[in-house]
Amino acid sequence: MDEKKVVDIEGRIPTIKDRRRQRANRRLIIYVSIFFVLMMAVIYFQSPFSHVKNVTVAGNSHVSDAHITEMSGLLEEVSIWRYDREQILSVIESHPEIGSANLSRRLPSTVRIDVNELGRVAYIRQDDSFLPMLETGVVLTETAEEVRPYDAPVIYNFTEGDQLREMASELQDLPESLHRRIAEIHLEPAENDPVKLIVFMTDGFEVHSTMRNFSDRILPYPSIADQLEAGAEGIIHMRMSPYFESFQSEDIEEEEESESEG
Repeated sequence: MDEKKVVDIEGRIPTIKDRRRQRANRRLIIYVSIFFVLMMAVIYFQSPFSHVKNVTVAGNSHVSDAHITEMSGLLEEVSIWRYDREQILSVIESHPEIGSANLSRRLPSTVRIDVNELGRVAYIRQDDSFLPMLETGVVLTETAEEVRPYDAPVIYNFTEGDQLREMASELQDLPESLHRRIAEIHLEPAENDPVKLIVFMTDGFEVHSTMRNFSDRILPYPSIADQLEAGAEGIIHMRMSPYFESFQSEDIEEEEESESEG
């Protein structure tokens, strides 16, 4: 019985040695693999392979992709893992037309820049050009492209400062559909209203109102204009209770006055 046990143990010794050798080989392979991965990581981070190769920009309409990319500096041999996020955002958001921005990685080598531009709520005419006014009341004196007032009204006779900021705030509160129906806004101070507005609409009507709470006062305009006859000419007064004053009635009154005088 004892001899059989000795034989069994001696027969298993080669198998145990093989298992130990296999375990040692596996550990060696794991260590070599880890070393290889670490070396590749060091080489990757120290080489141009980790640099940002592409920058995509989204959310912009007026500030060009190229200009935003240039401001970011991300294509100047910057690692996609080690760029200064806060510094880049600070530079981009310093642009007068950009309200906020965000960065996100798109592996292996792309960074996406999402921006929120400040809206252009009006334009100011200067000689033969138009200067955009932002929703903050800031007027852009320099733009990269030729500006045409296709998406907002042209305003006249406003002074810089509080007047522009208040008018910008009122226009910003308007529904876009109504905002686009306004062609021109003239500030025409009157004795009883230093911020009286004369507004010319794209459908030909003239609106008299005031800058105070202008966005609320002009809200009923679409429904009022729709009730008027086609081709009607006159003034829509929109201060307290809106009403329409026909140019034709004024002409009749003037004719009656001249006949009575004659």
